[in-house]
Amino acid sequence: MTGTLALMGGRPVTDLAWPQWPRPQADAGTLLTLALESGRWALSGEWKGHRTNEQRFAERFAAYNEIGHCVPTANGTSALTIALEALEVGADDDVLIPGLTWVASASSVLNVNAVPVLVDVDPETLCIDPDALEAAITPRTRAISVVHLYCSMADMDRILDIGRRHGLPVIEDCAQAHGARWNGRRAGTMGAIGTFSMQQTKLLTAGEGGATITDDAWLADRLFQLRADGRRLATGSLLPRDMELVENSSVMGNNYCLSEFGAALLLDQLAVLDQEHQDRAANAELLTRLLEKIPGVRPVRPAASVTMPTYYHYAIRLDLREFGGKPLRAICRALRAELGYPVQPCYPALNANPLYQPHTKRRYSISADHERRIDPAGYKLPEATRAHEEVLTMHHPFLLGGEGSMEAVAAAFSKVRTLVSQVPV
Repeated sequence: MTGTLALMGGRPVTDLAWPQWPRPQADAGTLLTLALESGRWALSGEWKGHRTNEQRFAERFAAYNEIGHCVPTANGTSALTIALEALEVGADDDVLIPGLTWVASASSVLNVNAVPVLVDVDPETLCIDPDALEAAITPRTRAISVVHLYCSMADMDRILDIGRRHGLPVIEDCAQAHGARWNGRRAGTMGAIGTFSMQQTKLLTAGEGGATITDDAWLADRLFQLRADGRRLATGSLLPRDMELVENSSVMGNNYCLSEFGAALLLDQLAVLDQEHQDRAANAELLTRLLEKIPGVRPVRPAASVTMPTYYHYAIRLDLREFGGKPLRAICRALRAELGYPVQPCYPALNANPLYQPHTKRRYSISADHERRIDPAGYKLPEATRAHEEVLTMHHPFLLGGEGSMEAVAAAFSKVRTLVSQVPV
């Protein structure tokens, strides 16, 4: 191939208009208007004679996940926080988390005065490595929090077995895996509690929002109180202007409730979630076949037990020797210029992540020993570190494009590899 990279002034591979995200459906405006005019904008508002959007979404999301209970929350971080609190994780406890994940997986553990223990990841799936997980268990370990990352899922068969043998509850962080299935079971339904984020970029989104799911009625009651300042729903008949949340608590909580507007948007988005999953998966399979023909390009494939994959990010591991030994960030810049679409390295490992700096908050200065234990620099995460150097990601909306879009992505990788000598470092 001859030519010039777009980054150096050449013509880009494509000028496609990529799909936008979020994508409101036809009923979104109507649902938001109804919430606006209802006079009740939050679960904590006065009774208006009908069930809230929040309650309707909780019921539908539980049914979607084929599980008994859903408790919506303000965001994914609050979902993780109340999951830990419901399982009575607290001061001085260790919680095992993957070393490659979004920072909230660690900060939510810090927020309940527990210690995030960073565990390395499987290089094939980028999810927590079960062998490393079991090796990290000590008498201080109180819970396991796994993350289903990017387009794959953690090895739930092995992790649940480890949890059972050591008497440790498993939290499934499904912020990137709404609707995924592991051997037929929905993500979030296999551990004690599943947690979700519905932030702007997520597969199911309301801009901000979250949820917890569980089949345990006792845990569901605790989760409800923990996100509603300790309050429960009233029982029996209500009159207009009565409060539906009553001060009948068994545990102190915080206000982590989802708004009526967020719940309205989630009801709108949930109706099309599985169809969008199917569209993304079909395009991802096509793109994978195209990319695997290019030397040095290896898409991250979901584990064989993932019977319904979801693609929050499409992840690709590069053999940088095939790309002139150039650093991954330089390759990402060149690809973005060709596509007009963001391409970026995967998350930094948590032991070197600039967003994870516990020492910058005095609230975590509980003791010298606690500060030592929460210092992320004390962990070695070779596979998570290597992933940040070799794995790039593309956010899921592009997978809602057509076949030509997938061909353009493959053409961009081929062009950058061929003309890699032009890539500035």
